[in-house]
Amino acid sequence: MTRIRRTAGRALPVGPDGRVLLLQAQDPARPGDLHWVSVGGAVEPGETPRAAAVREMREETGIAVDEHDLAGPVHRGEYPFSWAGRHYLSDNHFYAVAMSSDVEIDFSGLEPGEVGNLLQVDWWHPHDLAATGTAAHPDLPDIMTTAIDAVTKGSWT
Repeated sequence: MTRIRRTAGRALPVGPDGRVLLLQAQDPARPGDLHWVSVGGAVEPGETPRAAAVREMREETGIAVDEHDLAGPVHRGEYPFSWAGRHYLSDNHFYAVAMSSDVEIDFSGLEPGEVGNLLQVDWWHPHDLAATGTAAHPDLPDIMTTAIDAVTKGSWT
């Protein structure tokens, strides 16, 4: 199978209690196959992964952050995934950002293909997500832990 290569910027908002804000999503080609993903998406032409993470935060959650608020990248990795019958290999750049846990989420900025496929948000402790087996990729809880450490220990790069 041929995969479409893409670069993505991803944000991991970390609350003061050490939980991370994630999105529950489903591939439109596999309704009901639910998993938890980080906020983020493809880098647009002329955009950096950091700028993409900021834009995707605004589009997918309604939360505006500044590029300077992001720590990282705290992780970078390639991940295969499918969306609407297309297969991708995404070079993901993950950034951490300190966030109040009482932020209001607004899905009004979703792209048309995301409407009805990004279903809800929730705050997760990495060990709780790992126990459910519902992370989009098995290493997401470890990446979340790295993001939490970056925010709580101030290891901004």
